[in-house]
Amino acid sequence: MDPVIDNLDLYWSGFLRSLSIIGWSLVGSLLLGTLIAAFRVSPVASLRAFGSGWVTVVRNCPLTIVLFFMAFGLPELGVNASFYLFGVAGLIIYTSAFVCEAIRSGINSVSAGQAEAARAIGLPFTLTLTQVVLPQALRATVPPLGSVQIAMFKNSAVVGAFGVGGDLYSVGRNLTSAQGFSYIPVLTGVAIGYLVITLAAGALLAVIERKVAIAR
Repeated sequence: MDPVIDNLDLYWSGFLRSLSIIGWSLVGSLLLGTLIAAFRVSPVASLRAFGSGWVTVVRNCPLTIVLFFMAFGLPELGVNASFYLFGVAGLIIYTSAFVCEAIRSGINSVSAGQAEAARAIGLPFTLTLTQVVLPQALRATVPPLGSVQIAMFKNSAVVGAFGVGGDLYSVGRNLTSAQGFSYIPVLTGVAIGYLVITLAAGALLAVIERKVAIAR
């Protein structure tokens, strides 16, 4: 494990870089996924069609295809940004489809009488969804949402293959390819970094699940 010990500073910076990718992707995918879920249950037919099409297309595309399109397709259309922004945006878009379906399943678990009662007192669809349905639905979606986000944490390693640079994956690639260190200890160090992230996320998710179970 000498390559890991001798390069702890690189691993630490890669760990922080990976955390930044994960953090932005977590927030972005939750916001976008919730919006798409709202589209899917909207009374407006065009919004439902858009939401359904988004989920169908994105969820059935491999993550690498989404990232290739972001990193190499958008520049051909005149959209230019850093690989970091393209990578994070691609991960947000990809994960949002799975977040959407998790939230939609939670919305469907809420009794129809709740929405009917809200409409009966004159609440429009937006207020019915945000004030009545979503607060109840989100409690039911904690386990599936947690699984989706933990999968996203691991998918963030794929973003490193698209020239983002500085993340855990890139540190491992640099140490093995550029500096010639053995693959086993270097990749073990990378795996430990992602293991720390996912185990910490799993522990936090368990705490949230217990609190939600008590609240319900």
